[in-house]
Amino acid sequence: MVDFAGERIGDTDMKLTRPWMIAGMILIAPSATQAQLLPGGGGLGAVGQVVPDVLDRVGGAVDAADLDRLSPARLADRLAAARAARITDLLRRHGDRIELDDRREPARRGVILLTDPDDATLDALRAAGYGVDGESVEGIDLAVARLTPPRGRSLARAIRDVRRIAPRAQASADNLYFPSGAALPLAATALASGGRIDGRIAGLIDGGVARHPALSGPIEQRGFAQGAPRASGHGTAVASLISGDGVVQGGAPGAALLIADVYGDDPAGGGAFAIVRALGWMAARGVRVVTVSLVGPANPLLDGAVRLARDKGVTLVSAVGNDGPAAPPAYPASYPGVIAVTGIDGRGRPLPEAGRALHVDFAAPGADMQAATTQGGKGAVRGTSFAAPLVAGRLLMRGGIAALRAEATPPAKGKTPVICADCRNNE
Repeated sequence: MVDFAGERIGDTDMKLTRPWMIAGMILIAPSATQAQLLPGGGGLGAVGQVVPDVLDRVGGAVDAADLDRLSPARLADRLAAARAARITDLLRRHGDRIELDDRREPARRGVILLTDPDDATLDALRAAGYGVDGESVEGIDLAVARLTPPRGRSLARAIRDVRRIAPRAQASADNLYFPSGAALPLAATALASGGRIDGRIAGLIDGGVARHPALSGPIEQRGFAQGAPRASGHGTAVASLISGDGVVQGGAPGAALLIADVYGDDPAGGGAFAIVRALGWMAARGVRVVTVSLVGPANPLLDGAVRLARDKGVTLVSAVGNDGPAAPPAYPASYPGVIAVTGIDGRGRPLPEAGRALHVDFAAPGADMQAATTQGGKGAVRGTSFAAPLVAGRLLMRGGIAALRAEATPPAKGKTPVICADCRNNE
């Protein structure tokens, strides 16, 4: 099988990854024969792409035609193989920035995160040869220490050592989180910006957002990664489905957008700490609804930040990813209080590749639909990434979860209530 960037996907070392790893996405290209499932990518290196998109984490691929043709078991096997290939490729290309943690999850190399450590704990870690850099996350009053392991010590071993030295501390890797949907290829473009940020404000934690005629509302962007903010295809598509008002209609047309780019041009972008800092910024600015169409493993620091943000009145709306219903629960969608969103196609059927969370609150269109492209038009997209912003936009419009539930299409027995069933932007 050959992926969209022209690289052949060969045998993979399944030992490199747990059975699920990171949620994926589907790219619907201009030709139906080019459509592929590429779990974990953002914008792909296809013909016509001018600016490389760091969200492109190309690895294994699954032909989109297989999604409805394969049995659930066969599809799960294909998704698992594609994930393994992607992680193998990611480590091969960016091993200087990325390594596996003690759970064999991808993370930023040589970084351990410690939540609310005391002075005695930090002194003990310094004495053991760890570098310590402390920071307080604005907006949620969270103290974090970033530890650097002694030279030559792997991340997995270092995490085990830190837990032995400081058993009462909460230590974790800076795990990576990946988009759960992809848009059409990125083109050279300017960032969207301008306008007074007040009134109805929607938050978006993703890649940067390109200037687009459908995004006429006020927009402010801030970077939380190397080279950010920087326009991305994924971020632009998701933003248009929140507040697009024109060629693409979002769930809350014209709403102001506060955008946190946690990717920039960093191959190790999308880390837990970047997302936590972005969430704190949203809370400090008084944002009440934040979309996170990113998926990865459970992480103690992110868990704590989500709870603190919720205490500040922030509601997160998160995609469940595209690892299939057999995959373990994905995060942050699985955290308590987060609104978890799955996707449906144009016939109202659940996407066969849609993942799951410990709870799933709503479904929304995630296929047979279009969103904004960085070229200024719109193009076909697929993935649970594109369902979450529709729900977030409607939540912002309705002002509360009770009103959102009242708007939902009444579900059949055992089914998930559907929001914005006609929000597909297909004309």
